[in-house]
Amino acid sequence: MSDTTIRSRQPSVRRLPLAAPLRLARPSDMWFKPALSVVVATAVPDLLLFAIDRLDLVMYTMAGSLCALYGHNLPYARRARAVAGVVVSMVIGMAISLVAASLTGSTAVLIAVGALLAAGQKTLCDATRIGPPGPVIFTFVTSAALFAPQHLGQVPGHLALTLAAGGISWLVTVGPAMIRREGPERRATARALDAAAAYVTAPGHRTRRAAVAAVHAAWQALLAAGRPTPVRRALERLVVHAEAALAGGAHGTFPIAPAAAPAPASAPERLRAWARQTRARGPVPTPPPAPGTSDELFGIDAERAAGRTLGRREARRAVLRRLAPGSPLLPIGARALIGCALAGYASQAAGVGRPYWAIVTAASLYQANVTLSWNRALQRTLGNLLGVLVFAAVLPVSRTGPLALIGFCLFFGFAAEALITRNYWLGSIAVTPMALLVLEFGGTHPAGELIGDRVLDTVIGAGVGILAAMLVTNRRAAGRLEKALAATDRARAHAVHTLAAPQPTPAALDAARRRLTGSLVELREADDTAAGEWWQRALPQEQVLAAEQAGHRTLAATATRQGLITPAQENGAV
Repeated sequence: MSDTTIRSRQPSVRRLPLAAPLRLARPSDMWFKPALSVVVATAVPDLLLFAIDRLDLVMYTMAGSLCALYGHNLPYARRARAVAGVVVSMVIGMAISLVAASLTGSTAVLIAVGALLAAGQKTLCDATRIGPPGPVIFTFVTSAALFAPQHLGQVPGHLALTLAAGGISWLVTVGPAMIRREGPERRATARALDAAAAYVTAPGHRTRRAAVAAVHAAWQALLAAGRPTPVRRALERLVVHAEAALAGGAHGTFPIAPAAAPAPASAPERLRAWARQTRARGPVPTPPPAPGTSDELFGIDAERAAGRTLGRREARRAVLRRLAPGSPLLPIGARALIGCALAGYASQAAGVGRPYWAIVTAASLYQANVTLSWNRALQRTLGNLLGVLVFAAVLPVSRTGPLALIGFCLFFGFAAEALITRNYWLGSIAVTPMALLVLEFGGTHPAGELIGDRVLDTVIGAGVGILAAMLVTNRRAAGRLEKALAATDRARAHAVHTLAAPQPTPAALDAARRRLTGSLVELREADDTAAGEWWQRALPQEQVLAAEQAGHRTLAATATRQGLITPAQENGAV
């Protein structure tokens, strides 16, 4: 962008909230998927180790079992590759940790290795956009492995256990495709319908942005799902209706012919009814064709055909671009490196016997910007302190036998996923006792020592970690916003050029609209990230707002050209 761009004034240091980060949200519509998956993936190896009286090896199988937390928001075709990559990455991280633990007993060296691993895992997870739960699972497992007594000859066997448990996780996460292979696409489509209904009910910038993002995510899920099936075809038609409602929703109108079809009480009610049916286990609803449906689906088929040859290559290039010099992800990785190292060394200086807890606490804080990192610091600290109390309450019962210990670990694993989508601090109440109970598989430890170390490491890790987030600047966040703004301008210009053509093909219109939609989603994410970052130059907020408004008008014009909405609706669209 040119130097003449008008910029908004904003303070370089923003107020940090106290109450808002602790408020509870509605639970995720799929919280039970990772919860059940991790329970099954953990129970199988744990019970096998119990049968052969080797529960001391649980730490190595748990590294693979926790891979079952990943990929649940992805279609099964992509999930299979993603979870396989997670398992391989986990094995590589464990190999580095176990070899380091076997070669040196120096706590200072192990802390340095743990900080390097945490920074690398944070950067790679952000670049590949794998998550939730993101890098914290990798850091939790590999940091603990650094401080486990180890001999070099034991490493291959321990890695084999991790790989075997990871294989079970892969089967657990991909296995449901045999029962309901379009499940992820159905959920993504239902979210798009609900978001479109929310926008039609209460038109505004916030609801529109949420609806655009949900519709874009639904199309991405359908494109990544593989070859079209009758169910996916029905889902595509539903997403076309969500787009039509989004384009014309500001006026409460919704093209839903034919006239013989029973009229809904209102467009939002019809959309929400479709969403409920789509989420359920019954057949996908078959709506009447929205205007322009055939052209829209023709464009989707063309994009799917192109994606079969270019999709993976473009995905790899996108990851490399996010890791290239100048990437806004690199300062976040630097924060993780410095914060985790300082937290580990501060914990060591305080005499804590398990400094990896401080490393994990610091690593868990680093989000997209300082404000979000502060929110996570509050959530993590509150959750861990309450979780320590829960651990103290259940510890005597867990020591009554190995099956009781296994049962508590499975219960807390399930509870963590059930609660964490309400708020991170609520989930941490279950994560903390589970992490402490895992130590009991290797032998009992004094309860007071465990509790004291965990409390001290939590306070040190959160305090040092957030201090590093505040001091290590990420001025590249503003640069990312400017690049996203320029990309949105180019995408809009391309869409306008396509619209101006005498006879644009359905595939060209569809590709132009999807490119513009994706750029608007990226622009909103970049703006939200930069807005919560400290030490920034002034941001071009007026230009962002103008670009979003112009982009949405162009999207409406594209929908009109494709026949999704009427010209009267387009003239009044936002």
